Amino acid sequence: MSDVLLSVSNALADAVETAGKGVVRVEARRRLPATGIVWSADGVIVTAHHVVERDDDITVGLPNGETAAAKLVGRDPSTDLAVLRTDAKGLTALAQATPDTLRVGHLVLAIGRPGADVLSTLGIVSALGEPWRSRSGGQFDRYLQTDVAMYPGFSGGPLIDVSGNVLGLNTSSMGDVSLTIPTPTIQRVVQALLAHGKVKQGYLGVGAQPVRLPEALKEKLGQETGLLLASVESDSPADKGGLMLGDTLVGMAGQPVRHMDDLAGVLNGDRVGKAVPCKIIRGGKVQELTVTIGERA
Repeated sequence: MSDVLLSVSNALADAVETAGKGVVRVEARRRLPATGIVWSADGVIVTAHHVVERDDDITVGLPNGETAAAKLVGRDPSTDLAVLRTDAKGLTALAQATPDTLRVGHLVLAIGRPGADVLSTLGIVSALGEPWRSRSGGQFDRYLQTDVAMYPGFSGGPLIDVSGNVLGLNTSSMGDVSLTIPTPTIQRVVQALLAHGKVKQGYLGVGAQPVRLPEALKEKLGQETGLLLASVESDSPADKGGLMLGDTLVGMAGQPVRHMDDLAGVLNGDRVGKAVPCKIIRGGKVQELTVTIGERA
């Protein structure tokens, strides 16, 4: 039994040592530094948006003990991700695990480098789920929850498997549980930030609240609720498209709109600048309009 435990213990230590070569310290706030992941050897570093409190005078602490200046490439508050770039040489990018192989109960490790040395905690994957959206509209490719302890300064660091491959980025800003931003989400956001400096988000310009539909319309549309437009901003995409205060939005871009999450899902960056059909209830009758999605500033 002791041989098995020793073997497991050594394997975990090896995983931390391997991944630690691609983990840096991020100094971008007044208090305790945070952690970042070397995403590519040419100097792209990913960390958590909420730990980057300034846009300038950012420093990263490298695994070899040296420090280097870094610049903010862009940030996406909706997914709590930020991308930095440094001219430091000899960086080692973390290898990425295949997300589909992850199962509830798998051992995982969280790694942080808030100081000179790597720190690590052990836990298990406690929950996996379908794609989800944050309250600020960020789209995540899957729900990934662990029971690892998030020590101060761990935000922005990687969650790794027992082989040292990165599964995602740990953040403490998503609630009371330990959530990890999965690698497919990071890849998508990093590509957008490197290309545009931001992640595009659609903009309609309405205030809305869910309401129950009358029985006849419920049966006709096949849904129980829609969004009552409580406000329509002047000169907004909604206003230009003919949406009015008091309309009930029940469909957009061919998708049913029942709740605010449904509307947020329709207003993704891919639809910015595109004309999409909107299905509304006005005066008790179903009507269709066409609205060109704007871009949120």
